[in-house]
Amino acid sequence: MKLPSLLTNSLAGLSFLGLMLTAAPAAAQKLPKKEKVLKAMTLTNDYFMQKWPDPGKDIMTNKLRPSHIWTRSVYYEGLMALYQLDKQKRYYDYAVDWAEKHKWGIRNGITDRDADNQCAGQTYIDLYLIDRKPERIRDIKACIDNMVSSPKIDDWSWIDALQMAMPVFAKLGSEYNDSRYYEKMYQIYNYSKTQHGGKGLFNATDGLWWRDKDFVAPYKEPNGQDCYWSRGNGWVVAAMVRVLDVMPRSAPHRDEYLQMYQTMMKALPPLQRQDGFWNVSLHDETHFGGKELSGTALFVYGMAWGVNRGLLDRKIYQPIIAKAWQGMIKDCLHPDGFLGYVQGTGKEPKDGQPVSYTSKPDFEDYGLGCFLLAGSEVYKLQP
Repeated sequence: MKLPSLLTNSLAGLSFLGLMLTAAPAAAQKLPKKEKVLKAMTLTNDYFMQKWPDPGKDIMTNKLRPSHIWTRSVYYEGLMALYQLDKQKRYYDYAVDWAEKHKWGIRNGITDRDADNQCAGQTYIDLYLIDRKPERIRDIKACIDNMVSSPKIDDWSWIDALQMAMPVFAKLGSEYNDSRYYEKMYQIYNYSKTQHGGKGLFNATDGLWWRDKDFVAPYKEPNGQDCYWSRGNGWVVAAMVRVLDVMPRSAPHRDEYLQMYQTMMKALPPLQRQDGFWNVSLHDETHFGGKELSGTALFVYGMAWGVNRGLLDRKIYQPIIAKAWQGMIKDCLHPDGFLGYVQGTGKEPKDGQPVSYTSKPDFEDYGLGCFLLAGSEVYKLQP
């Protein structure tokens, strides 16, 4: 069965969106030109590289942390996406320098099962595929091999973990043509989906994920709705995209990730704000409602990716994408490349507040990574 045909039923339920989209201003539905997308990506990335000339420097917030933690690793996912569009040697060198400063290692060594610390492996593997030096992949492969050979499957108890770790398993499975990586990835993912929190972190009724056990019903938002955190669901979208991007069509359980992607793509459009953003609490606009970049960028990344691969109807999703991208450029992008409206680290709507044009999150790197991932797919929408 061809992939686009799998979406027929899912997209049938989206016909109502046509009415919603006609209410949007015509200008908000126009995609930016490719050169403008790349200009915004370059500006924001230059701001960051100039601020962090030494990519191996530790990060100081409330305490000192090494620079290959998840926040910085997400940035490098975005940088590698930018590099694929614009192969400037300085981007490649910056990524290699970062990896070399950490000796291509995992934060707590090859026995570390923490998905956040494994996230760096996504970029290590990408750099290995460019230049197949064995040290580039040695530690991340050993780390994941340890998990593959273990019976433990309850590691990903928070949904951010899906984005941090699943693409590593998928990349290794693809590189070594070894289905054991796919099988283990599915086992841990499925435990998160169906078991964590008592009944799983995914709510099939709403097509969205609770962030962790603390938010599984009967927990409610102030308006009585379930709590679905924007960025948390954005991480799941990104996980599905990045896994589907590298898994062969014949790989085991691929259809599960495709179906999850389709389900979330159906759930998200009706929740978009008129200004193009998504609230940090997807079902409660009164609970720290307002513009927020990181979740919005991840949704744009997922939607643009789907349109680019013929998996989503361009007529339905392109206006949604364009409105969100233009909102981020208009309301978040500073003249010097700094990005406003990025929620700080945490796991729910109240964390990292208040979020504003001038507010600075505790870590500036992951928001930029999300923005660069979004831009990398928005760029490809134009012929």
